[in-house]
Amino acid sequence: MTRSLARPLVRSAPTYCAITILALACATGQAKTPVATGTGGAVATISEQASQSAIAILNRGGNAIDAAVAAAATLGVTDPFSCGIGGGGFMVVYLAKDKRVITIDHREMAPAAFKPTVFTADGKEMDFDTVVASGMSVGVPGTVRGWHEALQRYGTMTFKDVLAPAIAVADKGFTVNENFSHLVAENTDKFRRFPATAALYLKNGAALPAGTLLRNPDLAKTYRTLAKGGVKAFYEGPLARAIVDAVNRPATAAGVTVRGGAMTLADLANYEARIRQPVSTTYRGYELYGMPPPSSGGVAVFEALNILEGWDLRTLKREQAEHLYLEASRLAFADRNAYVADPEYLEPPVAGLLSKAYAAERRKLIDIGHAAAGPVAAGDPYAFQQDASVPLRPAPASSRLLREGAHTTHLTVSDKDGNIVSYTFTIESWGGSGIVVPGHGFLLNNEMTDFDFAGPHPNVPEAGKRPRSSMAPTIALKNGKPAFTIGSPGGATIITTVLQTIVNHVDLGMPMDEAIAAPRLSERNGAATDVEPGFPGSAQAQTLQRYGQRWSAKPEEIGAANALVFNADGTVTAVSERQRHGIGSALVQKTAH
Repeated sequence: MTRSLARPLVRSAPTYCAITILALACATGQAKTPVATGTGGAVATISEQASQSAIAILNRGGNAIDAAVAAAATLGVTDPFSCGIGGGGFMVVYLAKDKRVITIDHREMAPAAFKPTVFTADGKEMDFDTVVASGMSVGVPGTVRGWHEALQRYGTMTFKDVLAPAIAVADKGFTVNENFSHLVAENTDKFRRFPATAALYLKNGAALPAGTLLRNPDLAKTYRTLAKGGVKAFYEGPLARAIVDAVNRPATAAGVTVRGGAMTLADLANYEARIRQPVSTTYRGYELYGMPPPSSGGVAVFEALNILEGWDLRTLKREQAEHLYLEASRLAFADRNAYVADPEYLEPPVAGLLSKAYAAERRKLIDIGHAAAGPVAAGDPYAFQQDASVPLRPAPASSRLLREGAHTTHLTVSDKDGNIVSYTFTIESWGGSGIVVPGHGFLLNNEMTDFDFAGPHPNVPEAGKRPRSSMAPTIALKNGKPAFTIGSPGGATIITTVLQTIVNHVDLGMPMDEAIAAPRLSERNGAATDVEPGFPGSAQAQTLQRYGQRWSAKPEEIGAANALVFNADGTVTAVSERQRHGIGSALVQKTAH
């Protein structure tokens, strides 16, 4: 697709920045709200400043793609422990004029020096936390290349336009809230290892207290570099050299030693994003579109929905429906764990996994009255693949749960013309590797820890490979028209959050805000289901326990979802979190009265 010729009038930087700051100031007059309904464009993010940035771009005539990049860049300032230009992500885009869905894969890649044994020593897997806080864990960042592809192919603005709101926030600063301070406190030990990180996020060796005005002039400078030099300014030249140096020779505090990586300038210069066809399925009259591999999100969510389609959940008691949701998720995770990886290295049997006939076979394994006794085995989707080019049947992998960073962010934007973006991007663990690129103000990812540390497995490390992800940005259509979007952070719990929210909304009839706010249950084919604080001992928990469901010993907050709902009257409702992650921000261009 050629780039739109409807480029906005180019303005000088001072004029545009003045307009941007004015727009942000106007938006700030609105009280922060997790739900908003209106007309025109809409946005839902976890950050008020990020949502304001998107609205500012929409108000200037930008489309949903332009606004999504603006919001994402601002999240790199205000939610830096979850995302940023040191990481990567997956973007699902609905193009209203063409009535089609495309995806942009800008997942991080392994450096060319990687081998399947990179995370083993003396025949044993290395300590996970040691690898995280090191240059070894850093993959070649894909975010900037992904933004470039999105704007070049489907946007109407340039980096100079869409980065201006984020530059303003980084320059002027934002007030640290309790949630931000808490996240720093949880990662103080990691951040203390790296002076550039400690200087930005710690005060006297401790977390910045809530109420602190945090400016990030180094990140503002980096964004200005991108605004002037475009994508090449990140992947070539001084900034690229600074990234490589930070990965290979991390600057550490006195007495601290961490492992360096083996990234080269060629790794950065050779990085490519991928435009991929989405995976899709149908469910209760909806057409659902999501990310294909190397993300496992779309495949796992849609396989579970195909399994659930065999019951009319609306006619069942809520606890029965939730029991079936948990068991369907268990089966989908068994398959996801066994088969999904980077398709450029081993082709996953996606057609088989998403076959309705395969779902019918998997459905037979569910006891409607009782949970499985423990982890279940993967099935054989190859029998349903109907693809002569995939004759091999790899042995199903172990069902053991792998550690996967739960700290990502999701945003969603629509515009007045009906274009939609559902976008999840990340630096993996809270604070990624913990390494801030000195002088540039952004954290580097630890995405390489998403590989299986040892094989045999489709998801072992290899040169140039993208590690399997769980990100699941989703767009739903009904009768060919947009119905809703949904996505979430949360590592492997992303899959269950998206799945459960769809079930809550479509099957249990909850409005989207209630569907998102409901207690989350994350069954990933482990010994027990992960739940949130306050759930164990509740009436809902006790009822499900009668079905044999078991809960994890350490409840933790799961995800921070964002959604859009396209209403029958032509309005759109933006929905974010009511409580999780410090409450989200939903904005529309024109509020409905």
